[in-house]
Amino acid sequence: MALQPITRQSIPDEIFAQLARQVLTGDRTPGETLPSERTLSEALGVSRAAVREALSRLDRANLIHVRQGGSTVVRDFRAEAGFDVLPLLLAHGGDVDRATLASVIEARAIIGPQVAALAAARADDDARARLHTLVAELAAEADPVQRMWRALGFWELIVDSADSIAFRLLFNTLRHAYVPALDVLVNVMAAEVDDIGHYRSLAEAIGAGDQEAARRTAAAMLGLGSSAFTELIKALEDQR
Repeated sequence: MALQPITRQSIPDEIFAQLARQVLTGDRTPGETLPSERTLSEALGVSRAAVREALSRLDRANLIHVRQGGSTVVRDFRAEAGFDVLPLLLAHGGDVDRATLASVIEARAIIGPQVAALAAARADDDARARLHTLVAELAAEADPVQRMWRALGFWELIVDSADSIAFRLLFNTLRHAYVPALDVLVNVMAAEVDDIGHYRSLAEAIGAGDQEAARRTAAAMLGLGSSAFTELIKALEDQR
């Protein structure tokens, strides 16, 4: 994949996006040495300062390793990168990457029930009351995309109620990866988002402090979305 000249100056975000895309797609392989700052700035038509800033961001994301006074080498992101590259992977080609999206759907189905159980154990009275309010707002929402947003808000409160910074940061990353695909998912996830009964039951389980019921209900709810997504992928594959 050839580097594409950038028409405006000092735009490290675009430089970062181009180079990250090359690493994530395998166009630049682990161990490969990147061109020098000067060569990159000439190829892209930008300043060396912009290139340096983009390379620094790529280094912090563990996509490359910038050696002091030496070469810049591509890392094996699968072995070294963190969860924060997930949104990049989801849309690195301009379209939603199907395999990455499948992994996001899978992760939420595995993590969600445990988070719900923690929320049942740790939620305060205000959060328990707000969950019921959010269920009512979800039930009253007619717009499909807005229903998706309200469902995300429901889960955000559950994650906050679980009082786990690790799960909160995981949720943030999954949300950043999930949100760009909302328009793609709005129809397929309707099976989950439109089933108000599960949302109401989950709010009741958390309100009652029943961890096992919260875990079981969350698993059933998220399973609806996972099953619908699996069916969509199978249908797309059958069309090939």
